[in-house]
Amino acid sequence: MTPQKFRTLVFAHYKREGRHTLPWRQTQDPYNILVSETMLQQTQVERVIPYYLTFIETFPTVTDLAKAPLSEVLRLWQGLGYNRRAKYLRDAAQAIVAHHGGVFPDTPEALQALPGVGPYTARAVCAFSFNTDVVCIETNIRTAVLHHFFCDKEQVSDAEILAILEKAFPKGRSREWYAALMDYGAHLKRTGKSLNTKSKTYTKQKPFKGSLREIRGNILRTLANAPQTKNSLRALFPEDRTQEVDAVLDALVAEGLLKRSKAKYALAD
Repeated sequence: MTPQKFRTLVFAHYKREGRHTLPWRQTQDPYNILVSETMLQQTQVERVIPYYLTFIETFPTVTDLAKAPLSEVLRLWQGLGYNRRAKYLRDAAQAIVAHHGGVFPDTPEALQALPGVGPYTARAVCAFSFNTDVVCIETNIRTAVLHHFFCDKEQVSDAEILAILEKAFPKGRSREWYAALMDYGAHLKRTGKSLNTKSKTYTKQKPFKGSLREIRGNILRTLANAPQTKNSLRALFPEDRTQEVDAVLDALVAEGLLKRSKAKYALAD
């Protein structure tokens, strides 16, 4: 396999089987792209679609999101998981309104300066919104490159993968290329060819059941309905997890996701 043959293979698959109807593929609005990319972090496409559609309907513009109470954003996010993403997204919207006059930055460097926006997300927004020639990597992209170039190697670094991507990159076609590349990587995963364990960046995710993520999710879901006392939140879990519940509550307050007033906890404003 050469980078040029790889590019041809990826585009051919996209032409035949690409996910052309995904809602965020129907727009080049950087706000919509940022929402979709934030939701897609560690979350499957099928789960994201209904949340994305509801979110964009509720907050159609970056200004609408910037003005929204965090509690409203968190309520809309319930069930999607990793709720810190919702706060980062609202914080980024507020930064764009406050520091950029509501106009999205159009360079990776300026986008990455926004709250919660990392290197991949910044480049994805540039690629899908502005068709900027950028090289980036995420889990499906990593799978595609590992499968064709490093199937017999372990501990492959992202630098090695990026070197292949730089050679395969089709200048002037960033938007189409990354849609095709992600779809091809997702296709490989569905057919059992996920090789991300070969990556140096791979870390096995701990089970959700019994984790602090489970406690965080249950607390936020409960508080989306009404404020609660610490004791009522403790009662959601077995008694031997009380210390964990208290630690999670402290962390959620420190992160700005919850507020504590008098004897009750509530979603932050």
